[in-house]
Amino acid sequence: MTTAPYTRDKTMTPEEVVDRLSSGMTVGIGGWGSRRKPMALVRALLRSSVTDLTVISYGGPDVGLLAAAGRIRRLVTAFVTLDSIPLEPHYRGARQRGAFALTEIDEAMFMWGLHAAANRLPFLPVRAGLGSDVMRVNPELRTVTSPYEDGEEFVAMPALRMDAALVHLNRADRLGNGQYLGPDPYFDDLFCEAADAAYVSCERLVETRELTESTGALPTLLVQRHSVTGVVETPGGAHFTSCVPDHPRDEPFQRAYAAAAADPAAWAEFAARFLPPDGDEKSYREAVRIWHEEQK
Repeated sequence: MTTAPYTRDKTMTPEEVVDRLSSGMTVGIGGWGSRRKPMALVRALLRSSVTDLTVISYGGPDVGLLAAAGRIRRLVTAFVTLDSIPLEPHYRGARQRGAFALTEIDEAMFMWGLHAAANRLPFLPVRAGLGSDVMRVNPELRTVTSPYEDGEEFVAMPALRMDAALVHLNRADRLGNGQYLGPDPYFDDLFCEAADAAYVSCERLVETRELTESTGALPTLLVQRHSVTGVVETPGGAHFTSCVPDHPRDEPFQRAYAAAAADPAAWAEFAARFLPPDGDEKSYREAVRIWHEEQK
């Protein structure tokens, strides 16, 4: 007897997730800037040979690391930031070198592109972008006119459809239901719904009943099992980005990351220590722990 897709155990390892990805894919990465990024999955991706990616992201160090490794063919984004450091340094360097193509759009346009993809629509009309240089730097964008009496013109924001999405949440169960406990969902539910396959890493796997035990829990359960392909338990899997209330952003480590990014020799040393090709999440966490001990 086969197991129904909504009741089967979807737990995976980061490596098993990456084994489902291939070069040339369009991959969406959830989170926002340097907040709740699926960094364990990004690190696993860096240890693979997958490349030539179109990356869709409200960008942070996920984009920076993939750019530094030369894995991006095209980036679709509204920004790439480390929050407390305004511009992600690897992204800055990659753009200055012309290392990949860029589709830069307004934040609201990005959101409506996700909505269009999640609803299997080719585009959605949006006012954002009109009268701005977004239309000039993206000449492929089109406008549409309302068929009603108002006759208003809108940007026809294309759907941001993805082959795969990677997101990180605070809690999840083995079936694929995911829960955020911080102040913002960061559109992670839309990323999952807009992709052909979605992989959720989480700080902690829990039983399904634990997701709904607390008062007011239901609004936090935006990621539903029907849109999730795999679940990965990765405590600290968002490091060095924040994943409140589980942990804040590791600001000292982020500063070290940004400083290393400014110098090729320093970056080679940083990558060899924290991102070796033969590493894993356990060795990464241990390397970070030792680094913090050295800073005392």
